[in-house]
This record gives sequence, structure tokens and C-alpha cells, in this order.
Amino acid sequence: MRLFFCFCFCFFSMLIFTTSAYDPLDPNGNITLKWDIMSWTADGYVATVTMNNFQIYRHIQNPGWTLGWAWAKKEVIWSMVGAQTTEQGDCSKFKGNVPHCCKKVPTVVDLLPGVPYNQQFSNCCKGGVVGAWGQDPSSAVSQFQVSVGLAGTTNKTVNLPKNFTLLGPGPGYTCGPAKIVPSTVFFTTDKRRKTQALMTWNVTCTYSQFLARKHSSCCVSFSSFYNDTTTPCPSCACGCENKKSCVKADSKILTKKGLNTPRKDNAPLLQCTHHMCPVRVHWHVKVNYKDYWRVKIAITNFNYRMNHTLWTLAVQHPNLNNVTQVFSFDYKSVAPYGSINDTGMFYGTKFYNDLLMEAGPSGNVQSEVLLQKDQKTFTFKQGWAFPRKVYFNGDECMLPPPDSYPFLPNSARVNLASLWTLPLTILILMFISIW
Repeated sequence: MRLFFCFCFCFFSMLIFTTSAYDPLDPNGNITLKWDIMSWTADGYVATVTMNNFQIYRHIQNPGWTLGWAWAKKEVIWSMVGAQTTEQGDCSKFKGNVPHCCKKVPTVVDLLPGVPYNQQFSNCCKGGVVGAWGQDPSSAVSQFQVSVGLAGTTNKTVNLPKNFTLLGPGPGYTCGPAKIVPSTVFFTTDKRRKTQALMTWNVTCTYSQFLARKHSSCCVSFSSFYNDTTTPCPSCACGCENKKSCVKADSKILTKKGLNTPRKDNAPLLQCTHHMCPVRVHWHVKVNYKDYWRVKIAITNFNYRMNHTLWTLAVQHPNLNNVTQVFSFDYKSVAPYGSINDTGMFYGTKFYNDLLMEAGPSGNVQSEVLLQKDQKTFTFKQGWAFPRKVYFNGDECMLPPPDSYPFLPNSARVNLASLWTLPLTILILMFISIW
């Protein structure tokens, strides 16, 4: 019996972890690391490492990605272009040429913008920031070149690195083992000749919000034109660990210089709220027309130490299959299951509102959305007008409990009151005339 319970516990634990790593709105999303050996050297090889972000609405923001792995044997990194390791390690046994890194487990980061031209490589030097594939495929890639020594010099003698890790920028990614795949094919500029890598292997990394953080990082509030009640974010929706260190909106501390400077440990400085979330998304049902209805979306940043570049907002709602106009955001339909078109991604317009500033007067972005009604399904009853799921920067936000949604006033009560209005008015007029 004890063995049976142990088995059940292990099974359900595996189920929980597997489910947490699966994103129902982006089931095929992942980050793929591709190693292409471009040439052999006297004691190793030169490889181009490409990081492709195939996630529709989850990007890597400041302070950028950090990549690590373990060498299979005693390999060293002679040089790098477009990236660097954070530590050199012990290279005391080398005389003359000293390697760039001698660590068994190197940690690699992207270079910052503006580095000298001879240190740059294609798609490098963005401070580790990688865009989401659905937002801008051209920015969803990062590359660097690495020269590896004390390694194999043929396809049969090369040992693949192992135990890959990826921070983007924090935890949450789990990387599988390196797998040899068909060599990558390259075309010349004039497209008349193609070449191929000498050897290629891929590493796939998937994201799990369960592994990334204990609590949600955002929450959602609701309001509507047909009800005066605003449904706020749930209390402590993002945990209340930062309650003691939060800052009130009118505090004098906010006038100090350097308040918005991020810390090395990325510790937030949050505005004091009942939900204690770094980001709140507000969905307001604004206007009802004959054939259309209008929604206002507002995103507010409550973290004084972080702004959000290239932010994304993914929303699931059945009427997103009929979006007529989005006024201040860019919009792209997301159809993870082909025929079911109920998910969309909102993101900032470049050079206008693609940067969500730190908490304060400028720490918000907003837009209105016009949707066409499907008369067969449209209703304001039972919270239908509010989204089913909301993701900010790829993390699912906590929604209020369904029984707290702004409800549609009972039309029966309204009609009953209107029936009594006329007789009551007649009685009052009769009383006045008699008096």
C-alpha cells in the first residue's frame, strides 16, 4: 500500500510539472539553440551558435539571456565574437596564447550595444534582449561565434556539450540534451550557391511559469458601463512578500535620485497596493452599439525599478475572432489550434508605446478595441464580455473569481419598476388636484 501511494505521488508530481511547462495558448513555443560547426581548427572547431525564440508572445527582456553548459571533456574556449563568458577560469597551464575561458561550465552573455566593430557578429550585441517570434521575427534571434579548443576535429570525435541552462533573464527555462540534426544549409548573397555546416546540433529549451516564480507577476481587474462596481485584482494576487518594503504613491522617497536604477538581484520596488503585483491589466467594457462593442485595455506598471521593453499582452476571448479596430496598440491574431480563433496578442507600436515605463505618471499604456458582434453568441450576461485568460510578457495573470465580475442588472426588476411608475404618477397628480 505504501508503495502504491508513493507511485501515485510520483505520477501526479510528474503530471503537474509537465502541465506547468505546457502553454495552451502557445503549445509549440520554445527557444532553440543551434550549433553549426563552420570550420575545423588544429585542435577543435569554430561554431556559430544561434538562439531562435519561437515563442509567440514571450520575449527575453533586460538584463537579457544567460547561457550555460558543461563540456564533455577538457575543452576550452579560445575566443568568442558577439558574446563573452562572465569568468575566464584557471588558464595557468597555458603558455603563450591564453584561452578566453577555461571553465568546465562556462557562462555566456550577450555583448552590449555599441561594442567595437571587430567584436560584433550578426544578430549580436543587444544586451541579451530577444524579441518574441509573433511580435517581430527579425528580432527573435541572437547569435555569436565560438572557437573551441582541446576538442574533436572530425564529426566522429567531437563531443557534444551537455547540461545546458538558460536564464531569460530569470529562471523558468528547462533545456533538453543536444541532438545531432541534418547540417544547416546556407545560401550565398546572390542565391546561386549553397553551402552547409560541417556538423549541426540543436538544443530545445521550454518555459514553465511554475519554475519561474512562486506567484503570478500580474493581475487583472474588470469594470463595465452597465455596472458601477469595479472588480479589483484579488488581494495578494502576486504574493505579499514585498508588502513591508513597498512604497506609497505619495511617499517622499520617490523624489530621491537613482530610485529607478535596477539592482543586480533584480529585486523590485513596488508601489503599495492590495494586490502587490508589478503589473495590472484592466479590462473595461466601455460602449455597446447595435453591431459592435468597445473595450478599453489599460496596462499599469507598479514597479519603480523596471520598465518593460517590447511588452506583449496575450488575451483569450471568443469575440477576438472579429476584431474590427485596435486604436493605440498593434494587434496580431494567434490561432494555436487552427480553426479556433479566440486568442490575440496586443503589443506596443514601435517608437510610440512599445516601452512601458517604470511606476509613476508615465507608467501605463492603454488602447481601445472595437469588436463586431456575433449575434448568435454575443451577450453581457454571466461575465461573457470579460477575457478567459490574460498573459503579460508570457506569464499568465491572475483573474478575479468569476462570482465577483461586474454583473448585468436584472432587466426583470427594471421592467417591474417601470410598470409602477405610471400608476404612481397618476395617483400623485390626483392627490394634488384634490388638495
